[in-house]
Amino acid sequence: MPMEQTQPLPAGSAPDLHHIVIVGGGFGGLEAVHRLAGAPVSITLVDRRNHHLFQPLLYQVATASLATSEIAWPIRQLLRDRSEITTLFATVTGVDADGRRVLLEDGSSLPYDTLILATGARHAYFGNDEWEPFAPGLKTLEDATTLRRRILVAFERAERETDPQRRAALMTFVIIGAGPTGVELAGTIAELARDTLPPDFRNIDTHKARVVLIEAGPRVLAGFADDLSAYAQRSLESLGVEVVLGQPVTACTADGVVYGNTQLDAKTLIWAAGVRASPAAEWLGAPADRAGRLMVNPDLTAPGHPEIFAIGDTVTIAAPDGHPVPGIAPAAKQEGRYVADIIKARLRGEPVTAPFRYAHAGSLAQIGKRLAVIDFGRIKLRGTLAWWIWGIAHIYFLIGLRNRLSVAISWLWIHARNQRSSRLITQGSSKVIR
Repeated sequence: MPMEQTQPLPAGSAPDLHHIVIVGGGFGGLEAVHRLAGAPVSITLVDRRNHHLFQPLLYQVATASLATSEIAWPIRQLLRDRSEITTLFATVTGVDADGRRVLLEDGSSLPYDTLILATGARHAYFGNDEWEPFAPGLKTLEDATTLRRRILVAFERAERETDPQRRAALMTFVIIGAGPTGVELAGTIAELARDTLPPDFRNIDTHKARVVLIEAGPRVLAGFADDLSAYAQRSLESLGVEVVLGQPVTACTADGVVYGNTQLDAKTLIWAAGVRASPAAEWLGAPADRAGRLMVNPDLTAPGHPEIFAIGDTVTIAAPDGHPVPGIAPAAKQEGRYVADIIKARLRGEPVTAPFRYAHAGSLAQIGKRLAVIDFGRIKLRGTLAWWIWGIAHIYFLIGLRNRLSVAISWLWIHARNQRSSRLITQGSSKVIR
């Protein structure tokens, strides 16, 4: 049996320098990296993708509003000025907590003194994983380009289709789940069909496209205040979206979807109904909630392992109001900062007793052009003002001036001319559309 290989420490680091391994280059992982700048440590950042992704705008890639390069950046480029950091393009398969080693897919391993798990989440089909080929979710750039291809190919095939029933199925788009992602997808697809595509086709009227948003719960945007939820539903319906509430989906196939007692023929299904955490809890043999999220201590350490931290969508922890901390970018960034500060305090020999406290900065969701809702708690905004704040906030958190300008110009062009510059059908699978 071949001996297991051990990855080297970062080049130029002292052998006795405290070595931190961070698994995941998302919001939480990168925030921890930035906060650790200047600390007497060496860092290895491991990710199975070579880029950091601005997930809140992923749906805009899926709906041909933005290009992939506008919301993603190579991790190596972001960290190239940090000589104490080694970036590894690798897939983690487990953790040897007793031996303090991170196990990699190629059979090698990484030793660590402190480990930060920021491994994110994946789609959850509530025990119906066979639905995934027919109703893909939206978590990665690959997901976004796959969905963009399916949406655009559906219109292209409808243009050539002579059978009315089949054409109607091609022009029916179903989004399952009415959280922020589902609402944003539904509104943008409706605008794509209503405002952008009509002049491009000769045999079909894209105004007749059906966009159906299905939610098992009683309202859209369940995490928002009731009045904002009601406004969002009215706004979606004004865009032509059919909102179906209180109807759980019971089947997804290549031919469509079944909800309640209704079967709807549709060739494009999109899953936005739930997520499941990465297998971090399984790696550690630690307690997890129903979504697989690691149940961490108040200081974000894994039970029984003070040298292992977990942050972001990987974990579940209560906010000051007793509800779970939401799986959103600001929460992951706050957790990344908190963990980095604890590590630095430990290195200085200072005791840390204050638990992590999440400060909610508000919830935002775009519905369509000049339509958005924002819930700041006491302050609630809707409509055009909320849309401007939503846009400014998202542009501000993008990385780099070029990307901020590029996204701003793309949005201005969409809203002034109804043109989306990223309507490119790239190679990929469209086997479900038959």
